[in-house]
Amino acid sequence: MTDARSPDQPSPAVFPGNALPVSDDEQRLRELGYTQELARSMSGFSNFAVSFSIVSILSGCLTLYGTGMKTGGPALIIWGWPVVGLFTLCVGLAMAEICSSYPTAGGLYYWAAKLSRSRGPAWSWFTGWFNFLGQVAVTAGVDFGAAFFTNAFLTLRFGFEASPAHTIEIFAVILLVHGLLNTRGVRLVAVLNSVSVWWHLAGVAVIVGALAVFPDQHASASFVLTEFVNGTGFQNQFYVAMIGLLMAQYTLTGYDASAHMTEETRDAARSGPRGIVNAITVSLAAGWILLLGITFAIRDYDGALNSDTGVPPAQIFIDAIGSGGAQFLLLIVIGAQFFCGMASVTANSRMIYAFSRDGALPGSRLWHRIDPRTQTPTNAVWLATGGALLLGLPALWNTTAYTAVTSISVIGLYISYVIPVYLRLRQGEDFTPGPWHLGRWSRPIGILAVAWTAVITVLFMLPTASPITAESFNYTPVAVAVVVGFAGVWWLASARHWFTGPHVQATTPPEPDARDTELELR
Repeated sequence: MTDARSPDQPSPAVFPGNALPVSDDEQRLRELGYTQELARSMSGFSNFAVSFSIVSILSGCLTLYGTGMKTGGPALIIWGWPVVGLFTLCVGLAMAEICSSYPTAGGLYYWAAKLSRSRGPAWSWFTGWFNFLGQVAVTAGVDFGAAFFTNAFLTLRFGFEASPAHTIEIFAVILLVHGLLNTRGVRLVAVLNSVSVWWHLAGVAVIVGALAVFPDQHASASFVLTEFVNGTGFQNQFYVAMIGLLMAQYTLTGYDASAHMTEETRDAARSGPRGIVNAITVSLAAGWILLLGITFAIRDYDGALNSDTGVPPAQIFIDAIGSGGAQFLLLIVIGAQFFCGMASVTANSRMIYAFSRDGALPGSRLWHRIDPRTQTPTNAVWLATGGALLLGLPALWNTTAYTAVTSISVIGLYISYVIPVYLRLRQGEDFTPGPWHLGRWSRPIGILAVAWTAVITVLFMLPTASPITAESFNYTPVAVAVVVGFAGVWWLASARHWFTGPHVQATTPPEPDARDTELELR
């Protein structure tokens, strides 16, 4: 890959008719068709921190750890992680290259419009809707996981029953707090996300260190590295191993946040791509250490799966270091999950803001409004949290609802990730790279990214438990079909007549009465 560097003090550009100089970032944004509306105050580290916080190994790895224990067990937990991580890195690298060329808050659906040779509006429309679905599902999955662990802590500390109703109540409160924090302005969010990076890294060190030092015995290496467990009811071991990859793949999502935050990031054409790739690589290394530490600490496998807390890692902590120590480790995990959910709402709201800026969501006029005091899309924040709450409510009745939500997030996000990559492959040499690019590795990495996404899209729509009943049914295909069906019907009935892709402005500063023009698609 190539990462061209610019001078430390780039000379500002001055547009005709405008006496005020603009930064290189603002100039590039205007070339892409937008004027600067959001506050561009985030550093490259802050941009990385948003994606790293959403990936959140202490959230994804631990909330689905119980699922991993039933679908493949230790062998799949340990070896599935690097396999999924390498394919995920291919997806991230391919996305990062495109991000460098088009650093806008719209991200994926804008890229699809620019990269398509024909039918650009349709590509853009469906990319945006898949991304919207995935973003809302990630927010729901993360905050629902935080509610699980918070309920487990309250059970241990105060005897608060770990029931579905109580989990939903905690889930709603967490979403409310995340909504309130995200309406306070991007500076607060940037600070909290920077804290989140160190919280995650220090948290992994503390948890792994405690589980390595304090227990008087550990699981054997053969158990951790080779033990295969099938608690799904299915007989086909290969099938179980494949659906067991969900834990790793769900964790390694959400790094598109770096793209959605580029309009608020300095040196966006470099910082955005770096944020995507660094979030994956750091999470991949730290996550593997975390999984090894927890798996070596297992004492009572069945006891952890059937724990009264409803959270297997909590029981593993209790068995390994006692109730008091377990509560301390749970607080570390809950803090990380809280940071993760907050960052997820941030990225989700920026995607909603950009998509509604182009009229692609019902009630778009409402969702793309900017609060003049904080320069944040406040209404989009509340749509993100409200949508996540609705997606999590089926957990009151469906025992596999959380697994379904995580599957929905993976499918929605990865399809939206890979559509621009596929279109970029079709462009071949016609693609104009930005200052950060992959060079001759672009095509093979892009092909691997597309192929892997096709595999996981099928995998995570399949049943996860046998026999298949009303309670164990995986409603992922239903949720995806509803959203895609709605977007498809709206497209055929109406949107194809008026949605022409992202609406952009002139490349020079617009006069007060200037009208928006439409993006020209090849």
